[in-house]
Amino acid sequence: MRRLLSLRTETPIAFVQAVVHAYARYGVDPSAALLAARIRPEQLDDPDARITAGQLEWLGQAAMRELDDEALGWFSRRMRWGTYGMLTRAAVTAPTLGVALRRWCRLHGLLVDEISLSVEVDGALARVLVQEHQPLGPVREFCVMSMLRGLHGLACWFIDAHIPLADMALPFEAPPHSRVYGLLFPGPVRFGAGQASLSFGSEFLDRPMVRDETSLRAMLQHSLPLVVRPYRPAQLLVQRVRELLTSQPELMLNAEALASALHMSVRTLYRQLGLEGTTLQALKDEVRYARAKELLSRTAKPIKQIALLLGFSSEKTFARAFQRWAGVLPSVFRGQSRG
Repeated sequence: MRRLLSLRTETPIAFVQAVVHAYARYGVDPSAALLAARIRPEQLDDPDARITAGQLEWLGQAAMRELDDEALGWFSRRMRWGTYGMLTRAAVTAPTLGVALRRWCRLHGLLVDEISLSVEVDGALARVLVQEHQPLGPVREFCVMSMLRGLHGLACWFIDAHIPLADMALPFEAPPHSRVYGLLFPGPVRFGAGQASLSFGSEFLDRPMVRDETSLRAMLQHSLPLVVRPYRPAQLLVQRVRELLTSQPELMLNAEALASALHMSVRTLYRQLGLEGTTLQALKDEVRYARAKELLSRTAKPIKQIALLLGFSSEKTFARAFQRWAGVLPSVFRGQSRG
C-alpha cells in the first residue's frame, strides 16, 4: 500500500512547469487549467512538490485543447489537435508492430524539424532513437521523456502487451526527480547518454497488430494515460468506465450496476481504478464536467435543468461543484463561452 500511494503522488512539479511554459509561450493564462487539475499556484515554486498522474493527465488534456498544440510548445510548429491521432491512424493498419512504429516515426518527421525518430535493429535488440537537430530549450527533458514514454505506451497498446525495456537512455544528467523515471519506464534507465533511446527485444517488432479503427477511436478520446503511466492491459478499464458513464448517465448513482456492466465486483472495480491512480468519483467528476461544459455552451437549457440532468440534487450543489472544476460559476462560464 505504501508503494501504491507513492505512485499516485510521484509526478514531479517540473513536468507541470513544462506545461506552464507552453502557456507562457502562447501568451495564455494557465490559471483555469491548473485549478481544474487541482494544482495550487504555490506548488509551482516548490521544486519538491509532487502531483498525481491523474492531475497531469487533466492538465495536459486541458493545455492541448486550449493551446491547440498536442506537443505543448516543444516545436516551432503547432501540432494541432488531432495530429497525433492522425499519425496513429496511419500506423494502426500496419501488419506488425515494427512496420507501425517505423511508419509513425517517418510521418512524424514530416511535421517536425527539431527532432527525428527512427527504429533500428541490432541483433536481439530493437531501438527507438530520438535525434535532436535543434535546441529544445527548457522543455527538453519533458519533450524527450514524453516522446519516448508515448511511443513505448503506443507500442504496448498496438499489440496489447507489456513490452519490458532492456535499456532506457536519456541525453541529460539525472534530475532531482530522477526516481520517477523508474516508475515511467519498466527497465534500467541511464542518464547522461549521447542520444535518447529506448531498447527492447527485437522479437516484439514481429508481433501482429491487434488494434483496429474502432479501438483506435475509443483510445484517442483518452490517450494521455499511455504517456503518463506504464502500460498495462487493464489500463483500458479507465477508458471503459468513462465510456459507460458518458453513454449511461444513470450509472453515476449506481456503482453496483456499473461494476456489473464491467463484469466485476464493486470491490474489484475500486481496487483496479486505484492501481491506475484514479477513483470512481474522479471519473464521475470528469464526465460530469465535460457534459456540463457542453450543455452550458451549446444549449439554452436553464442551469437548474442542467444540474438535474447531471444528477445533482439542486442548482446550488451543481454550482459549487462546477466552480471547483472550472474556477467560475456555471453562469459565468456560459457567458464566456458564448462571448
